[in-house]
Amino acid sequence: MKKITAAFQGERGAFSEEAARKLLGPDVQVLPCQRFEEVFQSLVSKKADAAVIPIENTLHGSIHENYDHLLRFHLPIVGETNLRIVHNLITPAKTKFRDIKRVYSHPVALNQCLKFFADNPQIEKAQFYDTAGSVKHLVENPEPGAAAIASSVAAEYYNAYIVKRSIEDDHQNFTRFFLLRRKALPSPATRDGDWKTSIVFNLRNVPGALFRAMSVFALRDINLGKIESRPLRGKPWEYHFYVDFLQHVDDEAARKALGHLGEFADAVHVLGCYPRGA
Repeated sequence: MKKITAAFQGERGAFSEEAARKLLGPDVQVLPCQRFEEVFQSLVSKKADAAVIPIENTLHGSIHENYDHLLRFHLPIVGETNLRIVHNLITPAKTKFRDIKRVYSHPVALNQCLKFFADNPQIEKAQFYDTAGSVKHLVENPEPGAAAIASSVAAEYYNAYIVKRSIEDDHQNFTRFFLLRRKALPSPATRDGDWKTSIVFNLRNVPGALFRAMSVFALRDINLGKIESRPLRGKPWEYHFYVDFLQHVDDEAARKALGHLGEFADAVHVLGCYPRGA
């Protein structure tokens, strides 16, 4: 059988590649992309069969660019997973910890390891464009006393060495990833387990509009998992509202809620219905 190719943003060994393996299996083929927009375009152009994108992090919040791309490209969400972000201290060759003087990584990763740097003031922080890319850079351009912070998948892919594992400040650091395909999942005959539906809609800027929108779910005992607002271009102080609710879109209560919402909200669009991720 033809292997699935999944596009993601970053270098080989990025956390997004780890998420792709979790979602699609360890043998998934991957297509690294420089930018998030390129990830979406790769799926549209059929260079990839799937795309894996980060959508929010428990410490740093939502990845707003990807919310905008979901609306622009109309690629359905068919799955999700929550990946614990484990930052490892990695060197291109076996190195003693006391010999490390500089550490490269993405600024977000460096800032998530501040206690490590506070405990080791002799080590300099050096910003780099990508976590896995910092490992790749050191493997290709050896630098005495230099290390990187990245995932264990990056160490595996570049045949590098993990000097210290899990040096992040907060071990409850998770990133939520979406799995996108070109076609939505067919509605199953029986729906075992938990399902989640993601939608987006616009509201007129009138008193009580958001309250009424949320009430269509509350009246039917539908639990909301998330609400996110993004500016509506061309209409200052008006917004797109992205909502996740914990029910299958074809359940009677969900259908009635969306029908009710459509009576006063503009452009209600289902972004995807998918099994709730672990």
